[in-house]
Amino acid sequence: MRVIGDLWRGDLPLGDAFWSWAVLGGLLVNLSTSLGFLWLITLDLPLLALGVGYGLSLPFNFVATMGVWRSAARHVGPAIQADLARIAVLVWMGVLSLS
Repeated sequence: MRVIGDLWRGDLPLGDAFWSWAVLGGLLVNLSTSLGFLWLITLDLPLLALGVGYGLSLPFNFVATMGVWRSAARHVGPAIQADLARIAVLVWMGVLSLS
């Protein structure tokens, strides 16, 4: 759980926050919850499906987005990298959250 706190506070390096948590983690979490959503819909459990599909993925997406945003604020490399990471994470998490 410590690493999630580090992510939330922006204590992780920008590359780790972006690639490991937002891109890879976001893909895995959102793919898993989407499959769970579809499976629960086939079982005719729409409220549970909604809870799994969005109740689990949206909090993760929010934490990952905030983590990247805060890590970008502490990034010591070129400012363009921080700016691009912020734009990319907003677009990526928006796409994952709406799908």
